[in-house]
Amino acid sequence: MATRHSRSAARIMMAPAVILLLGWMLVPLTMTLWFSFRKFLPLRGGDLGWAGFENYVRFVSSSSFWPSVQATLMIVGGVLVVTVILGVLLALLLDQPMWGQGMVRVLVIAPFFVMPTVSALVWKNMFMDPVNGVLAHLWKFFGATPVEWLSQASLQSIILIVSWQWLPFATLILLTAVQSLDREQLEAAEMDGAPSLKRFWFIILPHLSRAITVVILIQTIFLLSIFAEIFVTTQGSFGTKTLTYLIFQRVLESQNVGLGSAGGIYAIILANIVALFLMRIVGRSLDA
Repeated sequence: MATRHSRSAARIMMAPAVILLLGWMLVPLTMTLWFSFRKFLPLRGGDLGWAGFENYVRFVSSSSFWPSVQATLMIVGGVLVVTVILGVLLALLLDQPMWGQGMVRVLVIAPFFVMPTVSALVWKNMFMDPVNGVLAHLWKFFGATPVEWLSQASLQSIILIVSWQWLPFATLILLTAVQSLDREQLEAAEMDGAPSLKRFWFIILPHLSRAITVVILIQTIFLLSIFAEIFVTTQGSFGTKTLTYLIFQRVLESQNVGLGSAGGIYAIILANIVALFLMRIVGRSLDA
């Protein structure tokens, strides 16, 4: 009786938080789903009635839809490649004994706490400006013509900016995994004459596989909704219009809430497909 009573009390105490959390998720989702079937134009008549699947057909048949999906996946893939590779290297470097190790770790992790809009503005004005940017002066120093990063290499620039923000997160997770590595195993391999590259490939990298899958999963969930960096830098021009930015244009710039809501449902579907795919990878890694 005591166990059943305590369980009932726990459910009662948890109920408000669970109800609030469900409401926080379900109310916006339900409203988005409702508006996606309506012809809702706030500045051109308001709610003009039921539209059925017209918004879904219009959104997916738009000339910007598939390029935006492609740009989204390219940015996500590019950022994951950069952050995982550099994150592993930085984690191995920060694990080595050095002077001021604690301060170095703090400085490496610091960019993760900078707001996306601030970091995008810093990169746009301080580094990538073709006239007064640091990279422009560096190019001129070597006698080369400065690159207009945000127009000539726009997608690569977005990947660079976002990677700079997310690299500390990947480094922190991977550094934790590196520190849990069995040092005796590495010492035994070194005594047996195994070179550094083989020790990394056959001992360190398999040990980091679970941490890498966690980094990929968490980053992908957030990167699918990337918006601020694009809004501040290119505003969707030069092939950087992601699915999130396309929805923003349909809702705020075109003032078509129904069409934008349909795009939101497509974004939810894409995020769930990617999440299910990644969950299968994570599940296999954890079972290994």
